[in-house]
Amino acid sequence: MDRYPGVEIFQAVPARLGEGICWHPQRQTLWWVDILGQRYFESAPAGGPPRVFESRQMISALAPRTDGGLVAAMHDGIYLVEPDSGNTVPFATPADHDPRQFRFNDAKVDPRGRLWAGTLALDGRAGESRLYCFGTDRAVRVMRERVSISNGLAWSSDAQTLYYIDSPTRTVQEFSFDPEPGTLGPPRVAISLVEKDGLPDGCCLDVEGCLWVAHWGAAKLTRWEPRSGRLLRTVALPVSNVTSCAFGGERRDQLFITTAVDDSRGDGEPEAGFVFRIDPGTSGPLPASFAGR
Repeated sequence: MDRYPGVEIFQAVPARLGEGICWHPQRQTLWWVDILGQRYFESAPAGGPPRVFESRQMISALAPRTDGGLVAAMHDGIYLVEPDSGNTVPFATPADHDPRQFRFNDAKVDPRGRLWAGTLALDGRAGESRLYCFGTDRAVRVMRERVSISNGLAWSSDAQTLYYIDSPTRTVQEFSFDPEPGTLGPPRVAISLVEKDGLPDGCCLDVEGCLWVAHWGAAKLTRWEPRSGRLLRTVALPVSNVTSCAFGGERRDQLFITTAVDDSRGDGEPEAGFVFRIDPGTSGPLPASFAGR
């Protein structure tokens, strides 16, 4: 790792498509998934062998629950996960979600404890996926239509802004957010990327209001001032497909990064699928927890 100063391997557990990393504040552990491998993992921030759970279907994202459990976006819908046993219970599935054509992708909890999760088309077609909001009462709302690959979500500390990534647009969109009803204003482009930047994937905000973005196909993680669209920092990684990131640790002052295999590179990226860690020089907010039961 000498060519990548400040970057260390946190977990050398290869994932075909590592994603959905989150910090669980009650358990004080990190969780992430391997979507294509149909597995998910728990690790203490100090490292050591992770706990490995098998899933009966693709699992794309995890988030903490207020009762100490987890909520998961899976291929066909949203599930509650018991972290000690790995048992799953269906929570909600949109009536218009067809798992023969779509699967769920990235998901995050908003400041009022609702889960937002988007989809992508299994055949890669554009403009037919959606972003949903799942209430704690199992109510389901469509928040965005004509999405291609629904990915990163992050809310500002004052709960007035949502940042959202539909990867093929090569942008981070910004929406005014009304937290009580959970409604969105019109979008504006906060961050624009070019082809050499790859595709924006997962993201997270730090306590200074800056956005960290994982770049699929560009071997990097970036930090931005989203109000101005100014690039503040670039972290090079030894893996082309950088997928997601989350702050963790007791003081949430470590940044953990998931990655995925690039099939076109064969064995040229031996660390593809590993989880990496950096010292970001800042910290992250306490993650919101899903209030559904």
